[in-house]
Amino acid sequence: MATTTDSWQDKAKAKRDALTGLIPEPWRLRTPIPTVEDQRDVTGKYLWQYLSDREVEITETDAVGIVKHTSSGQWTAEEVTKAFCHRASLAHQLVNCLHEIFFDAAIEDAKKLDAYFAEHKSPIGPLHGLPVSLKDQFHVKDVETTMGYIGWMGTFEGKKGTGREKVFESEMVRELRELGAVLYCKTSVPHTLMSGETVNNIIEYTWNPKNRNLSSGGSSGGEGALISMKGSPLGFGTDIGGSIRIPAAFNGLYGIRPSAGRMPYEGMANSMDGQGTVLSVVGPLSFTVGGLRLAMKSLLSTKPWEHDPLVLEIPWREEKEREIIDIVKSSTSGKGKLAFGVMETDGIVTPYPPVQRAMKIVIDTLEKEGHKIIKWSPPSHGRGNDILLTTWGYDGGADVHGAFALSGEPMASQVKQAYGDSPQEQMNASKIAATNVAKREYQKEYMEYWNTTQEHTGTGRPVDALISPLAPFPAARPNGYKYYGYSTFVNLLDYTSCVVPVTTADQHTDRTDKSFKPLSNQDESSYELCKLFQKTFSEPH
Repeated sequence: MATTTDSWQDKAKAKRDALTGLIPEPWRLRTPIPTVEDQRDVTGKYLWQYLSDREVEITETDAVGIVKHTSSGQWTAEEVTKAFCHRASLAHQLVNCLHEIFFDAAIEDAKKLDAYFAEHKSPIGPLHGLPVSLKDQFHVKDVETTMGYIGWMGTFEGKKGTGREKVFESEMVRELRELGAVLYCKTSVPHTLMSGETVNNIIEYTWNPKNRNLSSGGSSGGEGALISMKGSPLGFGTDIGGSIRIPAAFNGLYGIRPSAGRMPYEGMANSMDGQGTVLSVVGPLSFTVGGLRLAMKSLLSTKPWEHDPLVLEIPWREEKEREIIDIVKSSTSGKGKLAFGVMETDGIVTPYPPVQRAMKIVIDTLEKEGHKIIKWSPPSHGRGNDILLTTWGYDGGADVHGAFALSGEPMASQVKQAYGDSPQEQMNASKIAATNVAKREYQKEYMEYWNTTQEHTGTGRPVDALISPLAPFPAARPNGYKYYGYSTFVNLLDYTSCVVPVTTADQHTDRTDKSFKPLSNQDESSYELCKLFQKTFSEPH
């Protein structure tokens, strides 16, 4: 165990070793772990070799199917929990996706759920016996929250002697327990949370399970990797610039970034807490869309607005869901169709060939189904991105640099590109107020542009949704995430946004265009990274 006089390197190693020590011996992979050259893709059938047939059956079932089995008594919560604990331990050993393991406590919780079912012949709630993973911002009793900072070990968010260490729980944790969920692990994040790649000095780098030359995304990258490997059927991340959607997109998952005030964030750790211009929000990731629906509907049934003052009193609205279904099913000519705005490029950075192909698949499919496609020509996304990035610098980096100073650990290069080597001058109240005004004016301008599309849809409504890439690339190489404009505009506008997986990159189809002409200096740099990305197809595996 590390002591207070140990170096940050010693403390990081002690934490890594302690995490490994919490994996039961029979679940540990024989060393050495296969290199990326030996095994690039560690998903699916590769992982099955370490699992029993029963464990494969359970862990390949989605969240909705699991709850159906546990709520009817066909499966016990204990066997489901053990299966996911096993698969999660394998995932971590292969891609470094966990920060905290509490399998023993989870199994005890599962046994209590089974005892309840045996007595009452009914589930305790709509998530009865469902294992749920959590990003390492959630506080869970008897479990540490480091958020990737070595200096946060043994503290409560970097502070000692608060009386809240390993006692306090986040509001959503309480609600998930009430619903019958089984909590069993917390997943990796980039220290600071402010990166589209997951890297810190504790677990080092979280790799993409489908191609371990690439990133799993960030900042909920541990969730993305774990769920991609089906070490979790449902998990929760947070998003202030794309941090739910990026890992969902990079790992072929569904993920939803709700608008602020929809889901309870109360009592969660965060960076730059108190910055209120663009709020971080919490939302689910899953490998089926049914998992997202189950998560959102279940949590809203707990009336989270009664315990989180920032949550709006809006329950799950069946009528809104039915409204869209009825439109699509309508047989009345012209009224049974939806209209979509489509933004294939933001005019700043060109998406890579696989992303362009995915967009074409979506457009062609929607048009084939008779839906209306409208080219999206909104207010400048570059201007919107500048407004959002200003909010991340309100305190001049004082919060994040202070967290690094607790241990003396270095900042990852992916984070340093935003925060530099030292804190900068903090913005004054006038500058912050001006940014708030600029944000409000931009939101109004975008809203009115959206409204003008009613003239072109033919449905009597403005477009029903906007479809765009989430990032220029299918997944970033390490140190390759340089442009966030495709995700951050949603945070500035505070729109609800959902990632839907479409396809995967193909080495034979997705080649760069030799006649490519960059749209900007950023685009030229992105094109060079695109050529590096393509090398991941030919690198040994």
